[in-house]
Amino acid sequence: MPHPLLLADAETSKDVLTFAGRSARISDEGVRLQASNGVLALTAAALSPHGLFDQTPTILAMRIVHADPELECDIVVDSLTQNTEDARVLDLPDTGLSPAWAGIAPPRGAWQPGAELPASLIAQRAQWGISAVAHGATPGAGEEAVRALRAAIWGEPDEDLGGIPRGAAFAADAFGFISGEEQVKVMTSGRWTRLAFRRGHVLLRGPVAMGLTAVRGTGTAD
Repeated sequence: MPHPLLLADAETSKDVLTFAGRSARISDEGVRLQASNGVLALTAAALSPHGLFDQTPTILAMRIVHADPELECDIVVDSLTQNTEDARVLDLPDTGLSPAWAGIAPPRGAWQPGAELPASLIAQRAQWGISAVAHGATPGAGEEAVRALRAAIWGEPDEDLGGIPRGAAFAADAFGFISGEEQVKVMTSGRWTRLAFRRGHVLLRGPVAMGLTAVRGTGTAD
């Protein structure tokens, strides 16, 4: 028998499947499901290092939805399936995953507010990075070379984003968090930075972003 994940309603169930589907297009390291007190936090790694010398930053995407008040869980799964009898229910696989990024927990509190970034600027920097990766990858390049290229482009502090690694823009774009005109709040807690969109959150661990009050307005780079 599959293990059920009971959510608040059918629309929430679709929301969770959408998040899981976007995560699967980016990596095979699954989605972390943490449920308690009627709230389900969905977390997935948009970017994460593989190996000791991999310079790829750890950048997570998170979305919060309503769940059954009695649901308690903390598991990473590689897939979710719509239950055929109840549209509110998703079926979990028999076994979970243990990716390295899931052992890195962002803080739950003590977030200090900082500057705000236009969502349109974040979208522009994501597209710039996607183009740079596409043009920088040479035909026949091995997996290690491509990974190094992605780490260099997405891990680089972006001047237009006030020093936040460009991979945060990639995560926001890949998980569908960018929608319309929005001023995105940037907050920090220790080594963590969080970009709070209306549709979700992007969290990254690394040096505290500096210079966030001096965001350039052009959104372009030569």
